[in-house]
Amino acid sequence: MPSVLQPDCHEGTAHASLVVPMGDDARVRVMVVEDDPEVAVVIGRKLRLDGCDLESTDDPMPILARLESGNTDWDVMILDVGLPNISGIEVLKRFREAGSLVSIIMLTGDQTAATATECMRAGAFYYLTKPFRPHELSSTVVSGARHSQLRRQLARQIDEPQEPMLVGVSAPMRQLRDILQRLARQDVSVMIRGESGTGKELVARSLHLQSARHNQTFVALNCGGIPEGLIDSELFGHTKGAFTGAGTDRQGLFVEADGGTMFLDEIGDMPMSIQARLLRVLQEGELRAVGGSNVRKVDVRVISATHVDLNAAVDQQKFRQDLYYRLAVVTVAVPPLRDRLDDLPMLAAHFLKKHGGGTPPSLSPEALEVMSNYAWPGNVRELENALQSAIALHHDDVIGPESLPPAICPPRPRPGTTGVALPDDEPLLQLTEAKRRASALYEKRYLERVMREAKGSVSEAARLSGLDRTNFRRLLQKHLIDAAGFR
Repeated sequence: MPSVLQPDCHEGTAHASLVVPMGDDARVRVMVVEDDPEVAVVIGRKLRLDGCDLESTDDPMPILARLESGNTDWDVMILDVGLPNISGIEVLKRFREAGSLVSIIMLTGDQTAATATECMRAGAFYYLTKPFRPHELSSTVVSGARHSQLRRQLARQIDEPQEPMLVGVSAPMRQLRDILQRLARQDVSVMIRGESGTGKELVARSLHLQSARHNQTFVALNCGGIPEGLIDSELFGHTKGAFTGAGTDRQGLFVEADGGTMFLDEIGDMPMSIQARLLRVLQEGELRAVGGSNVRKVDVRVISATHVDLNAAVDQQKFRQDLYYRLAVVTVAVPPLRDRLDDLPMLAAHFLKKHGGGTPPSLSPEALEVMSNYAWPGNVRELENALQSAIALHHDDVIGPESLPPAICPPRPRPGTTGVALPDDEPLLQLTEAKRRASALYEKRYLERVMREAKGSVSEAARLSGLDRTNFRRLLQKHLIDAAGFR
């Protein structure tokens, strides 16, 4: 009998564990149902080297008994088509009829298309034909485990309507939660560092809810989203007549947050003139409204966040060093999504439940695989936006790769084309109009790219593009691009 595993093209590659965490246990659970002992041994040896928790049997009947009792907590099942007493395809159908969330990989020596089609129609996650390469087995098991995790998490969130604050079970997220639990007992200023879209405000809210101030107000302000002339009044309030348009007294956000927590996002965008007033609030716990003469005491815990290097801003005299020390008593780093891709299925399930209505769609294995291979420069915010778009565009109850945004799953060019061909199903335009539309599309894609490079900072994006800030903002408005979506 030929070997069930073909050698990989590159020999001598070190074995690495399959990394698909399922909570505190990071080992993928696999059941192998194979009546050929030689095949079972070869598969078992490979998966154990990969770090899987493995069970194996040559009789499918006990497996069906476990299905009836609900004792099937595997992530992946490798199921041979040709089994004694009952066919593997019949076992597959019974698992699907029972609503099992296990990803089932069918295994056979039959290379005919009819068998593969029958397996996939019966609900198989994937279909492997003997012999297959070791990396093919490993990658298929990884994909199957991810898909099982996604389906379980989606089912769990349908049963548990309240939304968790911080989604994820990866090592970086467990470490972040431990840090937040310790900081919650200490009433000190915290600086949250992280790329745009990583969820810095969620981290701040989580810290507030675990603190002694959790029954008081949480107020959030994006320092980069308010014009420089208004941020002073927004934070500290103003008196009637303090400036044109100030028709009434206004308390300001610090008074609103008195006793609670103030979250200042993108603190690096705060004007130097306001930094001195903020420093006084942190040092003395008091403030004076714009145009006012009375000093008011406030008790506010300040949590700030930034995606820029404030040390460099201090060196460039764009940020006060004394304020930086006051804000960054403790610094917390939020990991980018690319460093915790193990959380992708759980995050995807969370957003599908959040935006998918009463019966949220699921992701096809192919879509989940495409998403797992993407770098996510916009982090969790980009993931949420991508799934919102996919929910709007999908047709059935399963989201496929074709429903994902082009940046994540680029459309394949037609055979014999360069990928820039004009669609045959669109009306032929006059050259001038066709060039105008192509120019507008290029302009929009350029703006989106430069905003990603600048991590949502309009000033930095304008500098990179060689435009002044006013004209750059006008272009963003023209193409309906929201700068906040890139932070």
